[in-house]
Amino acid sequence: MGKINVARVILGGLLAGLIMNISETVLNLYVIDDESTAALQRLGLEFPGTHQIFIFIAMTFLLGIITIFVYAGFRPRFGAGAKTAVIAAVVVWLTSMLPAFGDVVIGITPANVLVIAGAWSLVEMIVAAIAGAWLYKESA
Repeated sequence: MGKINVARVILGGLLAGLIMNISETVLNLYVIDDESTAALQRLGLEFPGTHQIFIFIAMTFLLGIITIFVYAGFRPRFGAGAKTAVIAAVVVWLTSMLPAFGDVVIGITPANVLVIAGAWSLVEMIVAAIAGAWLYKESA
């Protein structure tokens, strides 16, 4: 079992994060904008400003790096390639979605928004993981 190539984890993770950030922009500005705005207004909150958006962007790049790190860890057990990238993506997606389920339970997020955003993010995570895995290579 070889060592994880940290430089390639970061490189693949940044590509995955870029794909997820582009996808999240489309999701939030065009697909669930009205529902999200209504939920924010109901809670007495304003639409996130530039500072918060930059934090979300950084968090999404970090999620991409974590996804490719998980992929790198799974490679020795499941083999290199898209199948392992999908497994890693689903594991990270499930882990990242748990707090969102809690937000629905306590009434912060409407269930329909979670279903739309959850399905969208699962597809985006799979695509991003496959792309990031394509850049990942084991250390020599």
